[in-house]
Amino acid sequence: MLKLLLAFLTLTLTLPFLAHSFSPDHPTDRRVLVLLDDLAIKSSHSLFFKTLQSRGFDLDFKLADDPKIGLQRYGQYTYDALILFSPTVDRFGGSIDLAAILDFVDTGHDLIIAADTNASDLIRQISVECGVDFDEDPSAMVIDHTSYAVSDSEGDHTLIASDDFISSDVILGSKKIEAPVLFKGIGHTINSENSLVLKVLSASPSAYSANPKSKLSSPPSLTGSSISLVSVVQARNNARVLISGSLSMFSDRFFRSKVQKAGSPDKHEKSANEQFLTELSKWVFHERGHLKAVNVRHHKVGEADEPAIYRINDDVEYSVEIYEWHGKSWEPYVADDVQVQFYMMSPYVLKTLSTDKKGNYFTAFKVPDVYGVFQFKVEYHRLGYTSVALSKQIPVRPFRHNEYERFIPAAYPYYGAAFTMMTGFFVFTVVHLYNK
Repeated sequence: MLKLLLAFLTLTLTLPFLAHSFSPDHPTDRRVLVLLDDLAIKSSHSLFFKTLQSRGFDLDFKLADDPKIGLQRYGQYTYDALILFSPTVDRFGGSIDLAAILDFVDTGHDLIIAADTNASDLIRQISVECGVDFDEDPSAMVIDHTSYAVSDSEGDHTLIASDDFISSDVILGSKKIEAPVLFKGIGHTINSENSLVLKVLSASPSAYSANPKSKLSSPPSLTGSSISLVSVVQARNNARVLISGSLSMFSDRFFRSKVQKAGSPDKHEKSANEQFLTELSKWVFHERGHLKAVNVRHHKVGEADEPAIYRINDDVEYSVEIYEWHGKSWEPYVADDVQVQFYMMSPYVLKTLSTDKKGNYFTAFKVPDVYGVFQFKVEYHRLGYTSVALSKQIPVRPFRHNEYERFIPAAYPYYGAAFTMMTGFFVFTVVHLYNK
């Protein structure tokens, strides 16, 4: 009895937090589990964590090998997002493992992974499952002899000053990033055929991945702009993943560092790491670029109610409302490339929707002269935005026997031929009978 009472109290205390979790109405993540190699990272990377906390995120810091950690309780996820700042961990504690993290993403939750030069096989496996391959050489780092960060000691040019950003205001915000981003770590590649993975920060054409402490005995496997420093993934279920090859780029030291890119006369008092990672985290945690579609309607022209069935050649109106989440409220989404399909095996009608710029998209078309089971389909995919997939099934019937026109204009020649034949036969009969 005591155990049941304790379980009831625990569940009662947990429910308010579960009710505040990720939802379509409020898509921004709130509860974030942060797994660390060392609790010292909490202070050495405090600026990044403070940017999250200032936006309302509840961060729960745990050691990666803590035997009590878990992502679920009573079959419900207790966290909306996961940050892995534990590149050296070989095995997570508690109930967290590779499968648990992949299931976490598969159920629509978000993930940030920061690897480093000493990244473990476990971190590499998680990255591979997300579509990213780190350099197989465990001692390799990204080296660039032309785009390195100028410092008092030239060093081995592994401190990269990169400004090759993805061109997307949705992912990186509308404010231009002026300074380069400091990066020191390992590079990775993405499969060019995988449209779900995007390079957000790329290396320069002169970069390569190798061991900086030894001479090259063979050409490096990763070279040039094919090396990605930071990548993001948006899964088909709209879960988002950020993968970085450097834990140091999140550190306070890199956030506050002055930076000058080799070969450039411009000296910046502060690197762009804070702006870059803050804006990128807003996208990863659905504070930007999250769409929802509501009020899907279709009906005959001149009517208001949605019918159970259409007839061929009916005039139909279709409308849907699409909104974008802006961190605190839903705002109308404005675009000119949203399309609807009237689909059966293949699209019979494909129309671009008009918009009133208040979130309402609409169009009108004539049902094709083909009967069967059709679907109104909207499949909207745009860089940086969550995908919108809508489908409504509706049957289309042919004309009934009493719905056809009494006289079909196309058959007038046949009508004329028939009456002409009857008239001719009558005339012939008269002439044949009465002609002497």
